[in-house]
Amino acid sequence: MEKWIIDHEELEILRAHTYNKADVVLICFSVVNPDSFDNIKEKWFPDIQCYWPGIPFLIVGTQIDLRDDPREIRELSQIGMKPIISMQGRKLAQELGAIKYVECSACTQEGLENVFDETIFFTALKSLKSLNKKRLY
Repeated sequence: MEKWIIDHEELEILRAHTYNKADVVLICFSVVNPDSFDNIKEKWFPDIQCYWPGIPFLIVGTQIDLRDDPREIRELSQIGMKPIISMQGRKLAQELGAIKYVECSACTQEGLENVFDETIFFTALKSLKSLNKKRLY
């Protein structure tokens, strides 16, 4: 077994190189983890804007099968929180300039095809725009 120890600076460089290859970015959060929702605005959006300003991005709410789960609701209420609802996701997407807000559940497959379809659509759209720019000269 090989063990890698990467410090924060090396991780930042590695992440920046990863972004350079992206056409579209998916910023995902769990609808039953409000901290992950907050991290979009506080960490992931600024990070993407720093390394790849202007890249199209979608915000994806995951684990929607757990949004109405009594156990999840109870655990969140014990710390004074609630699951993130679709309207909150759409509002954040609009505020940050995301191209779309979508939701899915990997467990039940609900909305999963839509996430892929939207990603493919916007990737193709970006490619077509790039191709048209090349044809102009």
